[in-house]
Amino acid sequence: MAAGKEIRGKIKSVENTKKITKAMEMVAASKMRKAQDRMRMARPYSEKVRQIAANLSRANPEYRHPFMVTNDDAKVAGMIVVTTDKGLCGGMNTNVLRVVTNQLKELQAKGQTAEVVAIGNKGLGFMNRVGAKVVSHVTGLGDTPHLEKLIGPVKVLLDAYSEGRINAVYLCYTKFINTMKQEAVIQQLLPLSAQDLEEGEAGHDWDYIYEPDAQTVIDELLVRYIESQVYQAVAENMASEQSARMVAMKAATDNAGNVINELKLVYNKTRQAGITKELSEIVAGAAAV
Repeated sequence: MAAGKEIRGKIKSVENTKKITKAMEMVAASKMRKAQDRMRMARPYSEKVRQIAANLSRANPEYRHPFMVTNDDAKVAGMIVVTTDKGLCGGMNTNVLRVVTNQLKELQAKGQTAEVVAIGNKGLGFMNRVGAKVVSHVTGLGDTPHLEKLIGPVKVLLDAYSEGRINAVYLCYTKFINTMKQEAVIQQLLPLSAQDLEEGEAGHDWDYIYEPDAQTVIDELLVRYIESQVYQAVAENMASEQSARMVAMKAATDNAGNVINELKLVYNKTRQAGITKELSEIVAGAAAV
């Protein structure tokens, strides 16, 4: 019954794994609700700031912020890549890194290079492996994003854009659609374009009265714009992470149950075959006597 003992050991091992995946599924489900609430509460503010900033790009103020000026002479693009710090969340990181890789190939085809800010350990490791130039990074954000941890690394690209050294800044992250679906997206953060307008507002010409003056108002607004977009991207990514992890751990738990059932069937067949063999030997011995 050496084979039976080995199968019992495998069954015990898979049962232990099933307990772990079930616990991780429950933890992810608990965190997912909080992450989704945080993400949904931030969405209205983020969308409104983005709309106002896009409207501002169509106006003709007496002051033009560097973020609204196109740097056509620069041959370098900036990319902010948002991924998770931990794995076991299905193909979520793979999907967003595939989008990033395609964007890098497009830039290379145009004769441009890229500077990357990595938010999340998985993205940082991938960018280092493919040889991309990582100018700054932030990892270990935990379950709650903190704006003060995000703005510092991102400011490296913003300063480079203001100085005219890069021609665009792209934000890559996983957008939360629903619990079962998350979508890898890439959006242009800078230069600020009127194409960011939604719901058919492109036909309007916007103008504003500034108090105390245009420079103060625009500088403050665009800082809030950058902060809101980066924070919203990280919040969306965290909600997507917990949802993807919950679904992946549920699938792993179900698969472990199927493996246990199959191993039990094999064990019972092996045990039955062993008993039948022993009975046959007893009967044969009795007949010989």
